[in-house]
Amino acid sequence: MPTSREFIRAHSSSTDAELAAALVTHAGSLALRMRAAGLETDYKTSVSDVVSDADRAAEEFVAEALAALRPEDGILGEEGASRDSRSGRVWVIDPVDGTFNFLQGSDYFCSAVALTRDDDILLSAVHRPATDTTWVAADGTATRNGEPLAPLPEAPLQEKGLATYLHPTSMRDDAIRETWLRAARDAATVRMLGAGSVDLANIASGQLGAWLQHSVADWDWLPGKALVEAAGGAAIKVDAGGVTWCVAGNRQIVEDIAARLGGHV
Repeated sequence: MPTSREFIRAHSSSTDAELAAALVTHAGSLALRMRAAGLETDYKTSVSDVVSDADRAAEEFVAEALAALRPEDGILGEEGASRDSRSGRVWVIDPVDGTFNFLQGSDYFCSAVALTRDDDILLSAVHRPATDTTWVAADGTATRNGEPLAPLPEAPLQEKGLATYLHPTSMRDDAIRETWLRAARDAATVRMLGAGSVDLANIASGQLGAWLQHSVADWDWLPGKALVEAAGGAAIKVDAGGVTWCVAGNRQIVEDIAARLGGHV
């Protein structure tokens, strides 16, 4: 694995999309190597909301590379990396998405970035190191390991699997739980896998039908949203049950879920 200095030198002429793919590949590989060597962890808000040395090291690497290669751009990282933008562009970083999975030895985690300008997502990249798979959304096209993804076919919720997440604390909230149930109970099946950007990348690839989660941070939403939209799908937010839900999938299934949530877009 190259050092930060070697990485920066190697990508001094890379396009934004090339750089994004390289950043998440390096960050994910770094995290995987650190896990093999043993990690220290801390808790944030709950026993399932954790952060490790690998999260911090991966984010530090991405932030350092961007400071050298895109010094005018801003940075927003899950683990606290932050820099104001002088260009109007901001790199949103999730160094390890699915940290709980990651720390349990699961391979269902990734590293992800999105490049934004105002309310637009210019591009994104997601890398799942355990399978050496990289998704990129750029210039209106979504790819997986360099191959364009097929456009998402239309299908209703009853025919597709719903990837979702509802934290146990939310299950105690009647308004949130009942709102979630209105959508989830009509799906062909339900999966809670625990890494939003992997879920959304798999939806863009046609391996899952739809995604539903409330109160999602930008770093968990924007990389995958860009992939789904570039694959011809839809990714929207719906206010219902006192919270804001992120919904993604083919256009028909997103309309189905939005209607079942009973809120407003």
